[in-house]
Order: sequence, then C-alpha cells, then structure tokens
Amino acid sequence: MAKLLVHVTCGPDDPTRAALAFLVGRTALEEGHDVAFFLAGDAVQLLRVATIDALVGIGTGRLREHVDALVAGGVRFHLSGMSAKARGVIEADIAHVPAEFALPGVLVRLTFEHDRVLTY
Repeated sequence: MAKLLVHVTCGPDDPTRAALAFLVGRTALEEGHDVAFFLAGDAVQLLRVATIDALVGIGTGRLREHVDALVAGGVRFHLSGMSAKARGVIEADIAHVPAEFALPGVLVRLTFEHDRVLTY
C-alpha cells in the first residue's frame, strides 16, 4: 500500500478542519496505508489531552476517536519543536500519544519518504 503524510497546521480554533485531517489519516490507515503525521503551527496544540477530549468537528467527528484509532494502528506523530516551544507545548502535554518534537528537516525528509502529502 501507499505511504501518506498528513501535515496539519490548523489548530483548535478550526475544529472541523483539524478533525478532518485526523479522520482522513484514520481512513487511510484503516484502508491499509502507512500513515504519518507532522503537526506544525497551531496544530501542535491538538495533542494536548484537554484538546483531544473536547474537539469535535462538524461532520468530521470527535478528535479523541480519531487519535485513539491512529495510536492503536501504530501511527507516530511529529510535532514542530519550534511551534511547540512558541505555544508552550511540552513533553508532559503529549505523553499519552507516541510523538516526538522535530525540526523542519524532519518534515522535509518525511515529505520525500511518503508517496503523498495532504495538508490541512
């Protein structure tokens, strides 16, 4: 199957679009594709427990359900370290999700390693 990178830059202020990114990633995973996420900008806030539990998109579902399915499927998340630092997101905020802080070079590497990139 194909490899899909989902690059998310929208944050909690756009819940429908944010949940859509995770729904599409989840759908690709369920169809057997290899999926990775890179969150940058305001999107780094999406992996905070309070945000995961509260965010619901209109017609795109609950973020909690999507994240749980992605984690159960072995998806790893990469967060822009610079975006996280600027927004006060620390390791303790995301300890419940397999995630790592990354520099822009990781996004570039992931982009070339994957067959397709979707950006939300």
